[in-house]
Amino acid sequence: MDGEELPVRAPLFSQVHFQIVQSANLNFSDAQAVSVANYLCKALVDNGAQDHSHQSPTGKITLDEVSHIISATSDFPEYDAATDALKSVVKPEWVTASVAKGRLANPRSYSPDPRLYFSGLVLCCADIPEGDKDAIMGGVLATGGLYSSSVTKMVTHIVALTMDHEKCQMVLKKDLKCKIVLPHWYGLFISMYANVSTKSDSTGKRLDEDPYLLPNPEILLKHPHDPIFETKKVDMQGATSTQPTEVPRIEGSDRADTRQVEIFTGKKIMLSNDLKIGSHLRGTIEDLIGQGGGSVTGSVHKADVLICHYRESSEFRLASRARKEVGNLTWLYYLITHNTWTSPMRRLLHYPISKYGLPGFDKFRISLSNYNGEARVYLENLAIAAGGAFTKTMKEDNTHLITAHQYSEKCDAAKEWNINMVNHLWLEDSYAKWQIQTLSNPRYTYFPPRTNLSRIVGQTQIDRHAMERHFYPQGSVEESEGGDARRLSSRSLYQHNEQDSGLPGSSQQPPSSSDLMPYRTHSGSNTPRVSKIHKASGPLRTPAASRIVIDGKENETPSTSSSRGAKDRAAAKLHDQAADIALYEKERKRVGGVIFGGRRKTSEDAISNDSRKRSSSKDEEAFTDDDARIPKRAKKSRQAPVMRLLLTGYKGWANSGKKEAEDKSRLRDMGVLVTQDPTHCTHLASPSILRTKKFVCALAHAPIVISTDYVDDCLAKEERLEPDDYLLDDPAGEERLGFVLSEAMSRAKNHRGRLLRGMTIYCTEPVKGGFDTYKAIIEANGGTCLLYKARASSTTVSRPTGPDEDSEGMTDDEIEYIYLISGPSPAEIPLWSKFRSMVHAAGKHPRVVETDWLLNSALRQQLHWNEGYQLTEERVSNGS
Repeated sequence: MDGEELPVRAPLFSQVHFQIVQSANLNFSDAQAVSVANYLCKALVDNGAQDHSHQSPTGKITLDEVSHIISATSDFPEYDAATDALKSVVKPEWVTASVAKGRLANPRSYSPDPRLYFSGLVLCCADIPEGDKDAIMGGVLATGGLYSSSVTKMVTHIVALTMDHEKCQMVLKKDLKCKIVLPHWYGLFISMYANVSTKSDSTGKRLDEDPYLLPNPEILLKHPHDPIFETKKVDMQGATSTQPTEVPRIEGSDRADTRQVEIFTGKKIMLSNDLKIGSHLRGTIEDLIGQGGGSVTGSVHKADVLICHYRESSEFRLASRARKEVGNLTWLYYLITHNTWTSPMRRLLHYPISKYGLPGFDKFRISLSNYNGEARVYLENLAIAAGGAFTKTMKEDNTHLITAHQYSEKCDAAKEWNINMVNHLWLEDSYAKWQIQTLSNPRYTYFPPRTNLSRIVGQTQIDRHAMERHFYPQGSVEESEGGDARRLSSRSLYQHNEQDSGLPGSSQQPPSSSDLMPYRTHSGSNTPRVSKIHKASGPLRTPAASRIVIDGKENETPSTSSSRGAKDRAAAKLHDQAADIALYEKERKRVGGVIFGGRRKTSEDAISNDSRKRSSSKDEEAFTDDDARIPKRAKKSRQAPVMRLLLTGYKGWANSGKKEAEDKSRLRDMGVLVTQDPTHCTHLASPSILRTKKFVCALAHAPIVISTDYVDDCLAKEERLEPDDYLLDDPAGEERLGFVLSEAMSRAKNHRGRLLRGMTIYCTEPVKGGFDTYKAIIEANGGTCLLYKARASSTTVSRPTGPDEDSEGMTDDEIEYIYLISGPSPAEIPLWSKFRSMVHAAGKHPRVVETDWLLNSALRQQLHWNEGYQLTEERVSNGS
């Protein structure tokens, strides 16, 4: 082996063809950024890479020639095309990490895509359960991060419950630059889809981990009502409105006549007529574009960029279908001011708005709380752009309160008036996806403790697929070489006629729902398309969809989507319908064809008995052959649950989440579904009669009450036992609480959850047990619960005039009483006199009562009263 030469090792970046994208952090006109860019180029080229950064004078990326794109942000024109072409888009840190390791680092861990919000982070878990550890590891890997089982210098965060674990002690001993956080921190970012990057230049959503840092986490030390400080928000500059108010100025320029714009080099820009700007301002904008190397054109087909105000214009549809950049005037001003490219879809108010607003949003009256400065102005204008009504002050007729956290006077009033309280993500997602988001999604009603959500305002981007689906769907526009639209959808035709008709005094009305959605992207038909049609049976027909005839062309066929995803979905659906198609073909071979709705003796198409006898042998043969070809699909889903079980007071799963999940799965296989919903449970399992929230709420719906021994025995014997053998028997509890459970269950069956039907019951916020607990109990029994804070606008809800069949348990005298559930704390006592005055003013009788009145009445399923429940100032002062 001494005479043989060792093979020469290829350079580290020998297969890398790269181009560096200019951005705010890598701008070649900035001295500091130039040094960073030069360092990156030198490190890459010295290790065998080929630089393509200076081959294009306009800075445009040639995707056919590069394999890697170095960029500090995903906000550049070719990003979507690069990801579709499977090009690696990485941060500058990827270069230094690869050089340090001596091998190419994983590009996914250095992606600038804000959706990979754990990119650049390495997590390690300490003293947390195995199930939680697996969930954290899977979530981190799926969102661009890395997971390490041991503590190394690369680890950025350790998830732990205490500082006692050896991994945490190692961090302190070796003074590693690693943050130790509670598991709540991980759950926060998963639920909010937030980017945890701490860099000020990050384009992702940022929420600090400071409240979750060990050894002294703020969420455990401070009271939730303590002030939450707001950080300065700079990301909203130039993106708070759809209508700019002043001519743009270049950053760092003191005089208007010294502006130099380079961002438009080699680009043709069209200014739409719907901008409604004067000739002087238009001339100023055209001069700025020309001085920056761009040009202005009047044809959308020749333009690279379209500036318009509304999405309903024909220019918008043509440019969007051609995948050209489409933005509004605010976006253009932003480019001129910052001299840096950004996508118009990057910020919601940089994109053209809809003339008619989001369907259904006009019914909403929205107010804001805990947002200040540019973030507040941005959300105000966003609500108006979506078609809603914005009010600076909040009243009882408001439908939504958008707040950054739950602690303000408006938030307290929203709870009292039953106004929907959400964070700003609900408004942003509804606008970005052009669909009103459901309030049942916890993403929109979650307010992390000690966290101000105003820090992540303005990070939501326009959903390109949603815009295409609603405003320029596949097949809606087909442009010729001359630039004429040969075929328009019904939506496009309406808008085209509205703009170009030129009729004097014509009123503009929003299109109907059928106009707005002429094409359906989802499968809405159950009729399969077959390849062969039997000649004797005649053509099969389906109801024809309504269409608009243009220029006498009646048989225009809409073009189909060329998307590979659409083809894959169509193929999958056709595969699922194979059995139905085979059955249809078999039925079609019947003599006389397929007659929908059954055969009639008087039908002209009835076949004589003789003809049926002659063809019977053929029919049998056809059925035999076809039956053999029909595929049979195996059932993979579980059987429907036989019983829905609600557990309360069960100790078998205490501090063992893994065992709980396994046991619940075993019970589900037996037909027992463990639920947390008291309103839909069929059985309630408890070790004894308890006054827990679950037990009291469930009792209103008359479930079968059994002992928790039933769960243990089913798991031990691996079979579902008879629940009637485990009926709860607790004479000591019945004697202690003063009622018989069987009698209460009988009354609950008669009430059917309407014990408190027609009653409005108030509750104080500091009451022991919490307002939400008593609200759930009252609503489970058919009543209405309102938070009472002695506001001047608090009013009583109308009451029935007398007992009826739905007001079980109520007498004529009790109808006249309005209850306030309270405790004897110093914060609650001053509310009593104000409550009495309010009720007397309404002509009713007030009762300030202990929580025992509600709990005992709900357990008995009978309105139960004695004077011992009533609270008075004299009783509290006497200590009784």
